[in-house]
Amino acid sequence: QVQLVESGGGLVQAGGSLRLSCAASGSIFSINKMGWYRQAPGKQRELVATITSGGSTNYADSVKGRFTISGDNAKNTVYLQMSSLKLEDTAIYYCNAVLQSRIATMFRNYWGQGTQVSVSS
Repeated sequence: QVQLVESGGGLVQAGGSLRLSCAASGSIFSINKMGWYRQAPGKQRELVATITSGGSTNYADSVKGRFTISGDNAKNTVYLQMSSLKLEDTAIYYCNAVLQSRIATMFRNYWGQGTQVSVSS
């Protein structure tokens, strides 16, 4: 069993900051990549940012320069520092991990339960 547990969501005023955390636990053999996706009401889930185990990062254009993703390989944890938040950043943020469990032979996607981020004016 593999679990992704997110924390750090909440309500913040526009221009403010929040930090999300996601810890992967369970029967993990290897993690290839972790990241964050988000889904606003009535919209499809979209990429926010990802980071590989080697430290390479990728960001959606809409968050570049405002959000920073980082990871701690020893703790199987990924963080998302969000600054200069805008109303349009309001969404449920989902943690994602591409990993191989100890009982599997292939990497697959795992998802957290999601954490709400709400930005008010």
